[in-house]
Amino acid sequence: MSALRRTALVATLALTLVGCVARENPSSPPPGDDFVTSEEETVASSEEPPAEADPSTTAGDCKFAADGSGEPKVGLPPDDGSVTAATMSLTTSAGPITIQFDAQRAPCTVQSMAFLASKGFFDNTVCHRLTASEGLKVLQCGDPEGTGSGGPGYTIPDELPTDLAPGPAGGDGSQPVTYPRGIVAMANAGPNSGGSQFFLVYGDSTLPPDYSVFGTMDEAGLATVDGIAAAGITPGDRGPEDGAPASPVTIQTATAA
Repeated sequence: MSALRRTALVATLALTLVGCVARENPSSPPPGDDFVTSEEETVASSEEPPAEADPSTTAGDCKFAADGSGEPKVGLPPDDGSVTAATMSLTTSAGPITIQFDAQRAPCTVQSMAFLASKGFFDNTVCHRLTASEGLKVLQCGDPEGTGSGGPGYTIPDELPTDLAPGPAGGDGSQPVTYPRGIVAMANAGPNSGGSQFFLVYGDSTLPPDYSVFGTMDEAGLATVDGIAAAGITPGDRGPEDGAPASPVTIQTATAA
């Protein structure tokens, strides 16, 4: 749940969606929001996205960099060493959510998320955004400010998916992909701008392949997110299917192991 400046897909939405990073979130969000965008959505950022990093990074060569907003809140993750954490367990006010890390797919993202969890970065933060449109069903979390514009003060290089199934072709000739139910991915504000905001996909969602996938939810986690979605949405500026969860959700603790 997040300043992105993304052009959204041509799917069936007129909303915006998730962004993540030190400014992450998605529809035509106000400056400062960061998130994933869906059909006819553009994510705007309060700053220009950082210069693109080498996309072929691996753990040990991740090029984490301050994002220009000030000193990183808990420092920078180590660039060296292999990723050892296998999961990130979230204790939330709505129930447990365990994320199985995919370090093979996104080693630098996993390294960063495990680092942030070890620093207590996600503790007592809210999941600020829930969407329920036909083509975008996600819960967005990870913003320490709870506004969609916060992050850790540094950026993570993109580790974009190449194995997701194609989604419906857009009217502009674009070819989005399907982020399937259960996937967990990073929100962002543009290329190589991911930070701490992430989105939990509880229903197949159609998006550009612009969001790094770093894990999957377990069945108990999916049940928790399903319950959050079933409780409804407090409509925001993007319409009745995009806003804060009607029943507020707080990540009480996040533990990587």
